[in-house]
Amino acid sequence: QVQLVESGGGLVQPGGSLRLSCAASQIIFSIYAMGWYRQGPGKQREMVATITPGGTTNYADSVKGRFTISRDVAKNTVLLQMNSLKPEDTAVYYCTTGPSTTIMTRPNYWGQGTQVTVSS
Repeated sequence: QVQLVESGGGLVQPGGSLRLSCAASQIIFSIYAMGWYRQGPGKQREMVATITPGGTTNYADSVKGRFTISRDVAKNTVLLQMNSLKPEDTAVYYCTTGPSTTIMTRPNYWGQGTQVTVSS
């Protein structure tokens, strides 16, 4: 069983920041790409950001310039720094992993999700 554990969600005001973390096993972290997806109320699930073992990143247009995905190799952890948050960023955020060829469309494994709420 592949275990992905998200943390860092919560309630923030518009314009605020949050940092999400996702821990994986060393082997998964080294051979698979990782990504963040989200699903807001009444919305379809969408890709937010992905990163390959080599460090190549990809972002949804809606978060470019505001969100940054990175890998902490020492901790086998992927991070999502979210700045300038907007109410439309409100969603359940999921950590995902899978081959680089499919991480942007259909990841193999999903975490349990963490709630991010942006509201005044």
